[in-house]
Amino acid sequence: MRERIVRAVAGTLVLTSIVLAFNVNINWLYLGVFVGVNLLQSSFTKFCPLEKILDAAGIKK
Repeated sequence: MRERIVRAVAGTLVLTSIVLAFNVNINWLYLGVFVGVNLLQSSFTKFCPLEKILDAAGIKK
């Protein structure tokens, strides 16, 4: 369940950044870059800030 939440949040943030960059300001693409870099670093370090937030919220693994 937790993996699905992480993927859904990451996908939503990337799509949101694209829509905002198109409609509001191109600088919103930095949000998508941040999400992508965070996903890349979590694949190496196995540390994901969203998982820590889900732990605090009581979401089971």
